[in-house]
Amino acid sequence: MADQGDRKTVRAFQCRDYLFEIFDRLSEEHQCSVDYLINEAMREYARSREQTVTSVGAESQDLVGSGLAGASPVASPSIDARPRPMLTPVPSRRPTVQPAINPLQAVTVPPPLPGRRPSDMASRRVLMLQFNGESIPVEKDEFIIGRGVRTTDLAIRDGNISRKHAAVVFHDGAYFMKDLGSTNGIEFAGQRVESKRIEEGDVYRICDYEFRFSYQ
Repeated sequence: MADQGDRKTVRAFQCRDYLFEIFDRLSEEHQCSVDYLINEAMREYARSREQTVTSVGAESQDLVGSGLAGASPVASPSIDARPRPMLTPVPSRRPTVQPAINPLQAVTVPPPLPGRRPSDMASRRVLMLQFNGESIPVEKDEFIIGRGVRTTDLAIRDGNISRKHAAVVFHDGAYFMKDLGSTNGIEFAGQRVESKRIEEGDVYRICDYEFRFSYQ
């Protein structure tokens, strides 16, 4: 009567294709059957799980074909059947959503320039400039006079006038006529001036042009 550990039964099970290809290749390399390798792999796995397994019979009985019956026993390939550690899934991190910024809150108001204070049109007197028969109100802290059309508040198309020739500047509660480094300068009462406080009725000349000021 055959030993209980040597008895074999034909069984059907599903095997992954790539695993069967591995066992098939090993059987050719070691000249043994696929059945033998699978049984050895299951026995090694059972041992690793501390299960009692009856020793298998002579390895020559597991060889396929009568021509392999006398072949020398082949050492079973070492198959690591130890249980693999389970990997703990790492929870995905959601991207941090930055709160929306109100564009109006992000605007920083620059501080006033040194030596200047914010203008208060309601409390200051209105300065009027008389030029070429026109009366022009000066409503800015810096009113530019020059040849440049896009860079001035009063443009004079004359080659003798610099691009930014002069400026009417409001500073410390008063208006001043200031030269901006022009070539031909500013004249007041026949004298060239760099900067002068504008008084009621003052008349300044830039080249052939006259500028008369008055307050309202």
